Amino acid sequence: MFDLTAVADTVASTVLFLSLAGAAAVSVIAYLRPRALFVWIATGALAVALMCASTLSAPTAGGFAPLLTILALTVAVFGGSPAAGTALQLAMGTSVSPGIHGGILITTKPTTDAERQGLVATPQHEVLRGGRVIGILERVAAAGSIVAGFPEALAIIVAVKGVGRFTELEAAEARERFIIGTLASLIWACAAGLVVHLAVR
Repeated sequence: MFDLTAVADTVASTVLFLSLAGAAAVSVIAYLRPRALFVWIATGALAVALMCASTLSAPTAGGFAPLLTILALTVAVFGGSPAAGTALQLAMGTSVSPGIHGGILITTKPTTDAERQGLVATPQHEVLRGGRVIGILERVAAAGSIVAGFPEALAIIVAVKGVGRFTELEAAEARERFIIGTLASLIWACAAGLVVHLAVR
């Protein structure tokens, strides 16, 4: 007897693997050559994979779970950085200057009369240094917690990052960049992890 559900699951599983593999490939390209177009393509492919995973009536074959996990972690790690960069570009444009250590340059509060009157340039310092490495670790942890079915770990991840950056968030530019970048990175990683969680549930 013709089983329509089995056929639908087969089609959904095939599209899921293809779209997730495509998202992983484009995410790596976007990481190496940051372009907004690559981010949008990876976003579309990830959305298709997420929809396919949510329509499966039964878990995908257990043997494919490791491959799915590898693809999802690839999407999370490599795609999260350009996704966060695109979100920051849309929200803040070029209102801040990048530092040489991966952070942003913030103008220090004027301390002398000459600085307050604009006679002498106010010095700048770099905040949010090491954001790329921190972002990678954050996304691995976030996607891994979703795949493992332990979303409570996200609270720990956000808390650790917030405490570590607390002293750098005095300037409004740093706070906005921290919030936008963190949310974009976490949403991206959680979406990638959710594909696997839904597919193997």
